Amino acid sequence: MIRAPFWLIAFIYFLFLSLVVAVWAAIGNQPAFITWVVSTVLIVLIALKSTLVIEIDENELRAGPAHIELKYLGQATAVDSKEMGRLRTRDADPASFLIFRFWRSTGVKVEINDPRDQTPYWLITSKRNKELTEILKR
Repeated sequence: MIRAPFWLIAFIYFLFLSLVVAVWAAIGNQPAFITWVVSTVLIVLIALKSTLVIEIDENELRAGPAHIELKYLGQATAVDSKEMGRLRTRDADPASFLIFRFWRSTGVKVEINDPRDQTPYWLITSKRNKELTEILKR
């Protein structure tokens, strides 16, 4: 499970609070309070929705909302931060499936061996990329 770092959530909340102060200065107390409540609810939703869950069971790999049967997986390769930067920008295949979080710089590249699927590989952010690679190789 990859969660957004505290500094990022705090920064976004700071931006929301800046908006609350602007609303308070322009309109008054009640609209500012409503804006603060909405901002607080939004920051909780952002924290929950930005979490990336990677699961593997005996049948399939699930990364966020996507899933694929294990029989269609090819070679899994641990990717360091330099290679990850290239694979998600300059060297990215437009047909590939990218599921990453910008605050994590390592991941796993998983080749796809499904003749019906045009996706050549999945690029998945992982803070334990070597561990995930070993599990996928089994």
